[in-house]
Amino acid sequence: MPIEQRGVDTIPDGERTSGPKDLVSILLGSNLCLGVIIFGWLPPSFGLGWWSSVSAIVAGTVIGTVFTAPLALVSLRTATNLSTSSGAQFGVRGRLVGSVVGLLLALGYTALTVWIGGDVMVGVLGRLFGLPAGGVAYAVVYTVLAAATVAGAVYGYRVLLAMSKVLAVGMTALLILGIFAYAPHFTTSALPEAGGYLLGSYWPTWCLAAVAAGLSGPVAFITLLGDYTRYISPVRHSSRRVLHGTWLGLVLGLLVPQLFGTFTAYGARAATDYAGPLVSASPVWYLVPLLLSASAGSVGNAGLMLYSMGLDLDAILPRASRARATYTVAIVATACVFVGHYAWNAQSAMTSFVLLLTAIGTPWAVITLIGFVRCRGVYDADALQVFNRRSRGGIYWYRAGWNIRATASWALGAGVGLLAVSLPSYQGPLLSLTGGVDCSFLLSGAVGGVAYLALTAQQTSRPVPDGIGAGTGAGQEPARAEGRL
Repeated sequence: MPIEQRGVDTIPDGERTSGPKDLVSILLGSNLCLGVIIFGWLPPSFGLGWWSSVSAIVAGTVIGTVFTAPLALVSLRTATNLSTSSGAQFGVRGRLVGSVVGLLLALGYTALTVWIGGDVMVGVLGRLFGLPAGGVAYAVVYTVLAAATVAGAVYGYRVLLAMSKVLAVGMTALLILGIFAYAPHFTTSALPEAGGYLLGSYWPTWCLAAVAAGLSGPVAFITLLGDYTRYISPVRHSSRRVLHGTWLGLVLGLLVPQLFGTFTAYGARAATDYAGPLVSASPVWYLVPLLLSASAGSVGNAGLMLYSMGLDLDAILPRASRARATYTVAIVATACVFVGHYAWNAQSAMTSFVLLLTAIGTPWAVITLIGFVRCRGVYDADALQVFNRRSRGGIYWYRAGWNIRATASWALGAGVGLLAVSLPSYQGPLLSLTGGVDCSFLLSGAVGGVAYLALTAQQTSRPVPDGIGAGTGAGQEPARAEGRL
């Protein structure tokens, strides 16, 4: 299979041969990995019992999916990735906000997936073959996982899609075996080793779990969904089918692995660490399946994240090819893996990362969705590529390529979110107004969205001739896009 040559340029309709079923496959198969499973461990580590953990994860995932899934329709219409598409609201240069947010999200999740996958692999190899769990072993395993991940990411979307289809079946079988492996010691009670509720009382801790373990999953895809739907043709597949496929893929792809992580956390008594107890509590017959899950699953998920990182860096540095950008971000992600292994506490690092990125990413997603509704899903695909061609002008040029009002709205929402976040090592000053409950994503999204609506209330729409927008087809209304400031 040849290496994908497309970066963030517009995908011709003839190459847009994927469909909603492929979208479900890639969202399910790529997420059945330890990098997603470990998020199910967070609620038990916060001191919650089984039913409280499950309710927090389900509630957060469903709410996040309802909010996130419509973003898939943006790239269905623009035929490019979401950060580039956001140029319609932020300007062709201002879309760098989305590229940076997407780069940070994918970087963190790539590093986390390789990190946890490598730790479990070293543990399993130690039990099977007596491999000492020293620095050399971790270095070799991390490097092998990173190299395999780079290979898949460089080859691109088609290889990752084929890999996801295989993983959707294979990893599901491995998880089913895992239920039998850890069931004998499963308990529904809170783990005493967790030391009680992390935030001191039930509801603040439950809300933290709902955001950190549930909502963070769909929000991680706010810039990634377009990487897949840009290969789906709106001529052959309706927006409703694509939206339903996104809902199904996100719900299954997140709830199945995360609830498995919650189940195994109680079955392995994993209160303060996940990888070590998971390996120690595994029966001998499940060690090989666990090794396959840690290796193949990690490569599938991290490869998809690394692919997205390459696209985001390609969007930031148009002169770089997608392959070269992917190699560059792979080096950075691998460095983060080593730093995470030696310098970070897993629970604290994961919680802080997802809450901070959720706070700054949510207002960007809200503004992008507002723009999608305003232009009725029709964009000037050629004007979105102005920055990539290193040229000027077009209806999304605004002022020097930036829509100052949209960018300021995002910055305001992100700032409020950071002031309202509750981290293990930091408590935002606005928490006193929310009773100590982390509402950072709600506040950041609401403030960013309201500010954008208020600042652009008098902004007029400018018509675009039929045929220019990527989503324009027979029977559609004339395309309209937001005008200049």
